[in-house]
Amino acid sequence: MATLTHYIILSSILFGIGAIGFLSRRNALILFMSAELMLNSVNLMLVAFSYFRADVAGQVMVIFVFAVAAAEVAVGLAILITLFRHVREVDVTKFNILKW
Repeated sequence: MATLTHYIILSSILFGIGAIGFLSRRNALILFMSAELMLNSVNLMLVAFSYFRADVAGQVMVIFVFAVAAAEVAVGLAILITLFRHVREVDVTKFNILKW
């Protein structure tokens, strides 16, 4: 049977992988996927704590986080597609169009 410690370790590993991917890559799609991986690891932690405390507040919070993450992906991909049409790259170091 999985204990709370197992969920904490799994969530920490997933968050670490997402953080390393976010900090080490320059591809905008990889950055978005890494951010989503970090959000999902936090969601896993919220659901695990909610389950082991027998409280649904964490699970309700996860639904709100999913809604915010979906909006973030929609806006982020729209910006990425618009920038790709102008720059023809997805390397975030090449995106200097937004500078003043």
